[in-house]
Amino acid sequence: MTHTASAATTEHRVTCNGIELFYLDLPGEGPPVVLLHGLSSNAHAFSGLVSAGLSPAFRLIAPDLRGRARSGKPETGYGMPEHAADVIALLDHLGLERVVLAGHSFGGYLAIYIAATFPERVEKLVVIDAAITSHPRIGLALKPSLDRLTRVSPSAEAYLEEIKRAPYMDGVWDEDVERYFRAELSRNEDGSVQATTSASAVGQAAMGLAMEPWLHHVQHVRQPTLVLNALGSYGPPGTLPLIDEISARATARAFPDATYLLVPGNHISMVFGTAGAVVKQEIEHFIRTDINGRTSRG
Repeated sequence: MTHTASAATTEHRVTCNGIELFYLDLPGEGPPVVLLHGLSSNAHAFSGLVSAGLSPAFRLIAPDLRGRARSGKPETGYGMPEHAADVIALLDHLGLERVVLAGHSFGGYLAIYIAATFPERVEKLVVIDAAITSHPRIGLALKPSLDRLTRVSPSAEAYLEEIKRAPYMDGVWDEDVERYFRAELSRNEDGSVQATTSASAVGQAAMGLAMEPWLHHVQHVRQPTLVLNALGSYGPPGTLPLIDEISARATARAFPDATYLLVPGNHISMVFGTAGAVVKQEIEHFIRTDINGRTSRG
């Protein structure tokens, strides 16, 4: 059954850890799942997983991280400790003692950091296309996507059309993808639009990520972990994947208790459309499987 990503979704703003955080709350059964988005992304990045049925299978909480989209944008404070403190404060606000933590890209690193630093708050961990090592040209690969943060477009339609044609989109475009990119837009007085996500915040967050000892963090994660990896080209045909298989498998081996799975799509398209349906299925199976390998019914 296909669900509408916006169905039953409620939007909230709350002050946590001294900053206003925007988050989506979707009802569902089973353990709550907190979804942490990528470096320049927003909470709607998981719309494809919702449409595939991750909610109502589980209750989903998806915040805009600090500096992104509709959350507060302080001038500084974008290291992993600050991001983690925001998430823990949000869990406290919601009265959630333990959650399944799932993160895509930057959100995957943040999820690792939280699981290692606050183990009592995390039941299971899902890492979506993040690795403790990456190819040296990853910055160049990300640049075309990050450039949108400083671009002013004459209209939302023009902004979306340019992204739709971008090679890194892997030819995937549907209502969920459009919802995701529209969520980052603000309209200027002259009718032009631009991303509300702070380019400065994204740059600081990337620097903070690079400073962390990721092998150390991964080795201190005790929760069962699922590592999902997509090997589609992140750019024109023939371009390397953003996270290669060797790095992703090495990351999975570094965890005390992790499973590696290859899924279709590329770094972005893996959470939308038909690839997103596969990712949703693997996440649901992982959450419902106990330590003895038994799978519970929803």
